Parts: sequence; structure tokens; C-alpha cells
Amino acid sequence: MPMIDAYIPENALPRDAEERLFAELTDILIRHEGLDPANERIRNVTWLFLHRPTIFRAGIRISQPIYRIIPSVPEGQYTDEARDGLVRHVTEAIARAEGAPVEAVSSRVWVFPTEIFDGGWGSRGVIRRLPDIMDYFGGAPFRQIGVQRLAAKRRRDLVSMLETVMSAIRGDASGD
Repeated sequence: MPMIDAYIPENALPRDAEERLFAELTDILIRHEGLDPANERIRNVTWLFLHRPTIFRAGIRISQPIYRIIPSVPEGQYTDEARDGLVRHVTEAIARAEGAPVEAVSSRVWVFPTEIFDGGWGSRGVIRRLPDIMDYFGGAPFRQIGVQRLAAKRRRDLVSMLETVMSAIRGDASGD
């Protein structure tokens, strides 16, 4: 159940370019979750919410469009590599939609890949955990992938926390 909040000012892109961009963003998000964008079940629960902001920088209305894309997925779906690729591919897609080189657009594209903690994703009146969502996508084999991804994410988080604690202990022991 991936979701995208796309903040794109009115008239930043021609309507047809914007619609192609939204289809491409959908594919990009699904692919960076490690899933198949051709899977209709996954596509049917991938939502893009379009927001039409008026944007100011330092109190002055901007002259060029700024894009803010917030792809949200359940916890466990992103790795560092997936987030890196997601940011790069979203930026490239927006450059294509504008018909401009990536270098001309990249300073105006902000991408915030977001994982919603397990137990914080709800729909149809109930909490949806990653294994349940994955089960919906493809049955028991997908459920197992969800269990494995969530466990791997939690291991990475624990290792990171332990490294931080050990670094702090070493810093304290050396008098820093």
C-alpha cells in the first residue's frame, strides 16, 4: 500500500506531462519497494495525493516550480540503496516531465522517502502490518518476504543503535 504525496504548484507542468509523471512515480515507488510495477493488485492500492502549494522562499514567492515528493511505505520496505535510487529516479522523472536536464531541475526537487512504523499503517478501519500487506499482494510467499524485510530492518536499526552507544562509550572513556 505505497502512497505518494506530491506537492507540485499549479501549472508547473502541462497536464499530459503531469499525468505521465504520476504514472512514472507510481512505477518508481513500487520498483524501489522491490515489487513488480506490473502487479495489478499492488498498483490498485498505490495512491498519489496531489497537493497544489503556493511556495515562498525567504518570504518571496518563487518564480520556478519546486517539487516536494513524499513516498510513504510500511516499515521494512526501504533499504539505504532503495532510498538512494528512489531519490535519483524521482528527480530524473521530474526532469523528463519538464523536458529539462537533471542538473537544471535537481536543486528544485525534494524527495522524502518515509517509512511508516509497523502498526502505524491503517486502512478500512484496521491496522495493516507489513506481513499482512505483503500477503495481500501475493499470498504466503509474499507474507514471508514481509516478515523477513521487517526483521532485517529492525536488525539494521539495532546495529546502528549499538554502534552509536559504543561510540559514545568510547568517547566517554577517552575523555572527549
